[in-house]
Amino acid sequence: MKFLDQAKIYIRSGNGGAGAVSFRREKFIPNGGPDGGDGGNGGNVWITATEGLNTLIDFRYQQHFKAATGTHGMGRQMHGAKGEDVILKVPVGTQVLDDDKETVLLDMDVAGKTEMLLKGGNGGWGNVRFKGPQNQAPKYANPGQEGQERWIWLRLKLIADVGLAGLPNAGKSTFLAAASAAKPKIADYPFTTLVPNLGMVDLSPTERFVIADIPGLIEGANEGAGLGTRFLGHVERSASLIHLIDGTQDDVAESYRIIRHELDAYGAGLADKTEILALNKIDALTAEVREEKAAALEAMAGRRPMLVSGVSGEGVTDLLRAAWKEVRKTRGGIVMIDDEETVADTPGGWTP
Repeated sequence: MKFLDQAKIYIRSGNGGAGAVSFRREKFIPNGGPDGGDGGNGGNVWITATEGLNTLIDFRYQQHFKAATGTHGMGRQMHGAKGEDVILKVPVGTQVLDDDKETVLLDMDVAGKTEMLLKGGNGGWGNVRFKGPQNQAPKYANPGQEGQERWIWLRLKLIADVGLAGLPNAGKSTFLAAASAAKPKIADYPFTTLVPNLGMVDLSPTERFVIADIPGLIEGANEGAGLGTRFLGHVERSASLIHLIDGTQDDVAESYRIIRHELDAYGAGLADKTEILALNKIDALTAEVREEKAAALEAMAGRRPMLVSGVSGEGVTDLLRAAWKEVRKTRGGIVMIDDEETVADTPGGWTP
């Protein structure tokens, strides 16, 4: 299945059905009078966040969605049926934007969340509605109300607890494969990853979180270089970022500086997220070179990086444990008091 994280679609609610002009014409019933029924309301357009979806690919092949028109009224005061609704099923984390692609109308960030996008037109009144002392035989009825229409953008922001950041070929996909059951494409050339990948990390039956690998950034990405910053939106909701640095590069400090600059330029609070710094590919480094590269990173970042290898698995579990701690803080499982962590109390006490 191809990955698609934004789509422009046209939506239209249904027109209301027209009211009927009808008179009773039954044998032995004089002065039967009007009996035209009302038209049915037009169908609405709904959107719902659905679990199990992780792409907007369905909206590439169908861009127009129109709800049905309400059934017209009929004689004997038979009212028309309501038009059939249209329900757009989107992945959890999808945002609905106006045609300007900037104004956020809805944020479908919770599974099962359902919102109405457009309301169908009201059905027209039949002539029985207009009967009165001064007009006992009205020969007119209302037409149905027109439905609404608009163009909207759907933009997907994946729901991940932890995001992976780093330059191309930093080993993010290899790390994701080592940390989860995900099977991203892995090769020894830059820009192997062209779309975001998600992986579920299982540290234990009660320690599970989602990690997202986004395509690598390069210097000038905020100005459109490479793949730009298009996919950074997928880690905006994450609790923290794991910043992987390729330990085989000559200048690891410069690699760190480039990514931090791009995160600052992107905004949206990414630069303020808790960052777990890790020196990757240490399986290819001697002990002396490891220490030298770690010291250079520490001098630039102001903190000691963790040492990991997605190939050999060294340090991966420790890094995931550190990420899990940040996830728990976000979920409310850990409360920091005077720089010391304590487990948050469960309301009402512990229950089995």
